[in-house]
Order: sequence, then C-alpha cells, then structure tokens
Amino acid sequence: MPEQNITQFNKQRTNLFPEIQPFRKSFIDTGDGHKIYYEECGNPNGIPVLVVHGGPGGGCSPTMRRFFDPDAYYIVLFDQRGCGRSKPYASVENNTTWHLVSDMEAIRKKLNINKLILFGGSWGAALSLIYAQTYPEMVSKIILRGVFTMTQSELDWFYKEGGASMFWPEAWRAFKDMLPQKEQHNVIEGYHSRLFGSSPTEQGRFARAWTAWENALANLESPGFGSSPSTDYARAFARIETHYFKNLGFLNKSQQIKDNMHKILDIPSIIVQGRYDMICPPGTADLIHRLWPNSNLVMVSKAGHAMSEVGITEALVKATEQFKN
Repeated sequence: MPEQNITQFNKQRTNLFPEIQPFRKSFIDTGDGHKIYYEECGNPNGIPVLVVHGGPGGGCSPTMRRFFDPDAYYIVLFDQRGCGRSKPYASVENNTTWHLVSDMEAIRKKLNINKLILFGGSWGAALSLIYAQTYPEMVSKIILRGVFTMTQSELDWFYKEGGASMFWPEAWRAFKDMLPQKEQHNVIEGYHSRLFGSSPTEQGRFARAWTAWENALANLESPGFGSSPSTDYARAFARIETHYFKNLGFLNKSQQIKDNMHKILDIPSIIVQGRYDMICPPGTADLIHRLWPNSNLVMVSKAGHAMSEVGITEALVKATEQFKN
C-alpha cells in the first residue's frame, strides 16, 4: 500500500531532523536484469537502519532520511525493483517479494552490516516483516507504520465494496467506474489488464485513476482527492502494485506473515498506527502486536495512513530516538 505526500511536510512539522544529503550513492547489479539504487546517509559508524518504502511501486524520498538523528544513525535507503532510481523503471520482470528480500540481504552484505534496524511503513511494513522472518538473526530492531500484511481480507477492504468504499463512496465510484460494470467486482484484475495490455495513453489514464484512489484516502483530513503525480510515476506505481496484488504478494498463503510471527518474537519493535487509517486499518497492527510480546503499539488518535501527518511523524521520530539506546 502507498506512502503518500511524504514530501509535503509543512513548516509546523519541526520535529524532523534537518535535511541531509547522502555521502554515497550506488547500485547493486542483481544479475537478473535489475540494478538496485541505494544511498548511505548520516554517520557511517552509527547504528545501521534500512528504510523500506511502501507501494509496492513507490520509492524513497529525501524526507525519509529526516526521521533519524544523522549523528547517531547510519541511514541506508534503497529503491525496490522497478521503483525510483532503480533500473529498469516500472519493470515487473523478475520482480516478486522474494526478489526484494534477496536484494535487501545483498545490500546488508555489500555494506558489511552485521545487524540492522528495519524502518518500514505500509507495504514497507509487510516487506520488513517478511525479511525479518527470513533472516531474523540479521535484524536488531523493527519500526513499523501503517501495518499491512498482504492478506486477501486487507486487499478486499480497499478494493471491494463494503470497506473503504463505505467512507468515500464518491471517490470509490470514480475509481471503479473506469471499468465496465461486469468487471467492477474485481478492480485489481480489471486495472491490471489495462495497465499491461492497453495503449500508453490508456495505461496513463488508468494509472492516474489507480493512484488517485489511494492518494484520496491517505490523510485523516483528506478532501476526497489527492495530489496528482506524474504519469510516469503513476504508471510505475500502478503497474507494480497491481502486479503484486494480483498475485497476493507472491506469498505461499494469505496469512503467511501472521503464521510466521513466532520467528521474530525476540526482536524488539515499535508499531506506529493511525487510528483512522483508511488504507491499512488498525486491526492489522493490533493483531501483529498481540502476536508479538516484544512489540509496543503506539496508536495515534488523530491520524490516518500518511507518514506526513503530524502525529505519525512525531511518533516515528520518538521511536527512532528511543532505539538509539
């Protein structure tokens, strides 16, 4: 699921750390057609943290560097396959959850990191959990936000009648009415077929509609419509996201993350969740917290999904400050 408006922080959000630039940018050649962009920021001798962005299909932004004390943290950001500055852009070839987990481990090895903190929101929370469950010995702590676990029920909440559509019926109608009525029972499949099988103009039209539905619900005080990203960004985001959602994240089963929580019980975690998150409702965060005795759930009362919301921002910075010790 998306991480929206992460660069639109207003002047009141002063608890973020100052803007910083990477001290190194590089790529990892995966050997199967992809080159993964990553950057290193902050203190190279600090506490290693890997920032895991959302989507699938999003990308890292400069604002994501600012959730960490640059004197204390060695901050590593990367763009997942097909996203951001990784190449080829918008590609879904050799692009599954397991490829991304492998890429994360390759970055850890390349940078000679022993154990790292994972910092992920939305889809980034799901990917962080899957990586930790695959390589628990390589993870020291985890900070999650807007928890998503790639289950069918979570996708149904956002992409079928009766969930988020009940709160924003006018935005939902605009989204589903892009498709013929006979296809509206499965909008993921309907959008996927057009994002991959139509003309570039039609792909752009459906990509913008896909991102508009998600952007519209990202903030608690949303007016019912979101910002309009570039067509290139929308196309990459929508193609990759529908590719993953159509295949249920390429997981072995819908409840895989939940069923594997026993593998990470000893890893400390802080979970930050907006009480009124319309994209990733708080029931999932509550479930993961109850399965994870070493977790602390911070429910932000006046917030939705976006990490740019004041309460979410404050809670995330507080979490990174707490994990400095």
